[in-house]
Amino acid sequence: MDYKRVLTVQDISCVGQCSLTVALPILSACGLETCILPSAVLSTHTGGFTGYTFRDLTEDMPAIEAHWVKEGLKFDAVYTGYLGSEKQIAYVKSMFRSLSAPGCLRVVDPAMADNGKLYVGFDEAFVESMKTLASEADYLLPNITEAALLAGEEYRETYDEAYVDALAAKLLRLGAKNLVLTGVSFRPETTGVLVFENGERKYYEHKRLPKGCHGTGDVYASAFVGALLRGKSGCEAAAVAADYTLRCIEVTREDPEHWYGVKFEPVLGELMKALEE
Repeated sequence: MDYKRVLTVQDISCVGQCSLTVALPILSACGLETCILPSAVLSTHTGGFTGYTFRDLTEDMPAIEAHWVKEGLKFDAVYTGYLGSEKQIAYVKSMFRSLSAPGCLRVVDPAMADNGKLYVGFDEAFVESMKTLASEADYLLPNITEAALLAGEEYRETYDEAYVDALAAKLLRLGAKNLVLTGVSFRPETTGVLVFENGERKYYEHKRLPKGCHGTGDVYASAFVGALLRGKSGCEAAAVAADYTLRCIEVTREDPEHWYGVKFEPVLGELMKALEE
């Protein structure tokens, strides 16, 4: 197995099982040298906690990049998650150019919205900036809300295949080479992932659980990147990540006290097994 080096850029929520505290263990378990660039440090994530601390690390990012360039460091993949500002997006685009090894995969999870709304602190200017990052992605991983925002289309709670295909076409015209649309549901009892890869369209459907968990988007994206770098195609990686995320939610639902995150650790072995198949 090739030993690949991946850089992931997102925040650290010290408690809450999301962002880097999810990405680092999952990617490492996939057998990858996982390097991190924290964009901010929070005592907890912002979903349900109050009074959390926050330290913005934006101004540290260019100095870290400069040091890595000086050391001659290169990465086989760069995977971005939650980015807190337009300035951070600009810094990541610079890293795409300065730190990519030949054949580097650029995976962008445009973590900025869900359920028809932008996350707190984001505005239309941020969406426009995220479009420029999405245009450089080898794989773009939006949910339906994020896809609608990036495509400049109206968000719909209920939709058909024509609507989703129209969103996909606009995002691909934006510049993203391949697209993985998550949370795509054409039937009430199921949901799935729609993958547009190398000109082909494939849909992977699985059962829908009545209640989700914090951090599942980060779990999905991290498992997808891990599977992709382990040699799976985009379609295969999308299915592996979907099955793993579903199992994480099932395990978490057994513990009603664990409301603040997703129990991804107990079923990491299942992800490892899927990567060997």
